[in-house]
Amino acid sequence: MAVEAGGLGLGYNPPAMDTVCYFAERLPRYLEELRALVAIETPTGDVAGAERAADLLTTLLAGLGTVERAPIPEFGPLLRIRRPGKGGRVLLLGHVDTVWPAGAWDVPWLERGGRAWGPGIYDMKAGLLFLPWLLRWLEDSGRDHPDLEILLTPDEEKGSTGSRSRILDAAAAADFALVLEPATPLGHLKLARKGSGEFTIDVVGRPAHQGVAPEEGVNAVVEAAHQVLRMLELQDAPAGTTVGPNIISGGSASNTVADRVRIVIDVRAWTERERQRLDAGLRALTPATAGALLEVRGAWNRPPMEPSRAAVELFARAQGIGSELGLALERAAWGGSSDGNLTAASGTPTLDGLGPVGDGAHTLSEHIVVAELPRRMALLAELVASLATPPEEWLSEEARASMRLRSSG
Repeated sequence: MAVEAGGLGLGYNPPAMDTVCYFAERLPRYLEELRALVAIETPTGDVAGAERAADLLTTLLAGLGTVERAPIPEFGPLLRIRRPGKGGRVLLLGHVDTVWPAGAWDVPWLERGGRAWGPGIYDMKAGLLFLPWLLRWLEDSGRDHPDLEILLTPDEEKGSTGSRSRILDAAAAADFALVLEPATPLGHLKLARKGSGEFTIDVVGRPAHQGVAPEEGVNAVVEAAHQVLRMLELQDAPAGTTVGPNIISGGSASNTVADRVRIVIDVRAWTERERQRLDAGLRALTPATAGALLEVRGAWNRPPMEPSRAAVELFARAQGIGSELGLALERAAWGGSSDGNLTAASGTPTLDGLGPVGDGAHTLSEHIVVAELPRRMALLAELVASLATPPEEWLSEEARASMRLRSSG
């Protein structure tokens, strides 16, 4: 008999469908908890909001693992949850903070037509809440699972500056990293992400009276225009390398030759090779106007997330489980970055996008698809349970070799 999982109408009956039913039956409780979590507004840097969210999550996690709380100065608490298991070692990542200032949404929770809207619901409070539910399922089902370490951070939207060392330490101890950022709008998983950074170019000219002696000045606005055109030459559209001179400011009066201009640039690249090329090109910019000076400063807050052989095989494992659940999962490359960039670049095989299906991240149309939640939680649960099998028993020799190289390095 085919299982009708919570009204999903799926014509499948593998064992994994029992897991879908588990989450479908408990979906009303999940939504109540999610509404409470979304109601706690947590813009990055709002320590009080992060504290309240951590209090709620700590309550939800009670009895499901060892919960530790560490302060991240200027951002709020980081929660670390550990649950011992067998076989592999898995790191799961989520973040509490959102891009939304407090009060930005007139209606902070709306359910209609099988969707739910709210600030940060898609990125990434709905996925964040998958984690206590994963642990509840493990507790109730008695299924074997790997050693689990979960990090819930308060500063991801600002580059994880305070959490980064803890993320990298945890990744170094893990066989795999699973990231609960949302799936793509089509429901696919993220195996690659662009590296991202921000550069600032300060242009210094020389002021002069525009009407009396403009020839005595050096116009920083004109120099900045030259630099914008030059930096755009560093873009490589086929390679996906982008340069975004998206903020420019300067000058003091329309009748004064501008002596200072600042350009702020967003930079992104799919590969480490392209990242290095772009970085070197920006730092090598020189003045085009006699007498002008340039100061180029910048950094990459996240390296490119490039899939390793082991990550590809981890995705294939998830894809097979998804097929049992009626999901046609594909591997996606995503232009935005996450903490998965950090774990992948450190050498830990990483799979991202294991959160909900939805759309509209960072916009007032941000929402999740409610009907897909049980299958998405089941996908995470079955994937985690499958990783109780030691990686050396299912990874290819090529993938195992890359992991051994990482360990020795």
